[in-house]
Amino acid sequence: MSHLINQQLQHLHQSLQQLLKQYQLVERENVQLKKELEKTKQQVQSAESQVQTLQQKVDVLKLGTDSWSEQDKKELQKRIDGYLKEIDKCLLILNKD
Repeated sequence: MSHLINQQLQHLHQSLQQLLKQYQLVERENVQLKKELEKTKQQVQSAESQVQTLQQKVDVLKLGTDSWSEQDKKELQKRIDGYLKEIDKCLLILNKD
């Protein structure tokens, strides 16, 4: 009978050790994920700041383009649209993380 109890205790001890190892792995992963999340948040904030700065520049350029030809205005608008698309792509990538 005592042998059976010892076996059960040993099995319980092994199970607890395994659970402890799994817990430690999950804790390490959690810390790593929190670091990655913080980094991603900072990247998103930086990208949003860049978008805001570019939008302000677009607004200023729009005011200064009244004397431009239609072709020049269209070319500038294409370039600006391209920049905004690239920024949107970056934001999407950052938000997926």
